[in-house]
Amino acid sequence: QVQLVESGGGLVQAGGSLKLSCTTSGRTFYPGAMAWFRQAPGKERDFVAAIDSSGLGIIYATSVKGRFTISREGGESTVYLQMNSLKPEDTAVYYCTHRKIPIPTMAQNAYDYWGQGTQVTVSS
Repeated sequence: QVQLVESGGGLVQAGGSLKLSCTTSGRTFYPGAMAWFRQAPGKERDFVAAIDSSGLGIIYATSVKGRFTISREGGESTVYLQMNSLKPEDTAVYYCTHRKIPIPTMAQNAYDYWGQGTQVTVSS
């Protein structure tokens, strides 16, 4: 019903920046909450940031607060993750997610649709 495609990942040096994008498609799309999660090799998937349907309600993981910015535009069908002051610890596959309920949450199982992920690698 809803397909999400991430883009913008790549290799960057510590202290640099990247901007991830997530576009949605499909016959049905609900302007609900969207979020970013990430998973490093050998680690469990962790919450990064989430945004509500209006783009005003936002929550961040403590580890990225002040460095990352989540936003959405384009009729709420596209979500971005601006990542600044990147650290090697930020290296992971980043996943875009969506849920119909327009309230952000850090609970992984609250989201219904997932993108394929985009690799972000931060070198020292």
